[in-house]
Amino acid sequence: MKNVIVEKSFEFAVEIVKLTRGIRKQDYELAGQLLRSGTSVGANINEAQQAQSKKDFISKMGIALKEAEETRYWLKLLNAVETVSKEQYTVLINSIEEIIRILVSIVKSSKE
Repeated sequence: MKNVIVEKSFEFAVEIVKLTRGIRKQDYELAGQLLRSGTSVGANINEAQQAQSKKDFISKMGIALKEAEETRYWLKLLNAVETVSKEQYTVLINSIEEIIRILVSIVKSSKE
């Protein structure tokens, strides 16, 4: 069965890896932050799929949500300092915002 959030977060991580490979040396540390948080989103979502309890699932998805929020911050910062093109930024910010909306919905409905 197809799991939309797992697939979207993986595809997003692939794009983050591709983007960070091409970032200039002067922005290397910012790229590293983006790489860590951007790939961590999917890693935590994947981990949540094997959660041992509902509480564990909610916790892992909550961590994924925090990482997604951090990723949005780094994307905005890299955009503000003109490290990424407007096109790259638009695609990635739209993707992470969609992932955030899905995660918020999952966490909220799982708590009910």
